[in-house]
Amino acid sequence: MSVATPSASRTARFGLRATPEQEAMLRRASEAAHKSLTDFILDSACRAAEQTLLDQRLFMVSGNQAQTLLDLLDRPEQFNEGLHELFSRKVPWDTE
Repeated sequence: MSVATPSASRTARFGLRATPEQEAMLRRASEAAHKSLTDFILDSACRAAEQTLLDQRLFMVSGNQAQTLLDLLDRPEQFNEGLHELFSRKVPWDTE
């Protein structure tokens, strides 16, 4: 998935500092990919960002593990003193 289309206006700026070795590697890789350095860095960063966000929402399990999870979710709820105490606390950002 591409975050920006070729016709999208680029208005945000990022300032990066890199070692000479990092710069050389990025330049070589961007040339090998036939992309500008900016496009290469942005594409790579967006792919990494997507993966990081997906890792927060998607996890893979075997069929047995999935069934075990579904069985646990289908069980009637049970009182949990620790969770009750946790959710009874006032949150620090709530000033009322």
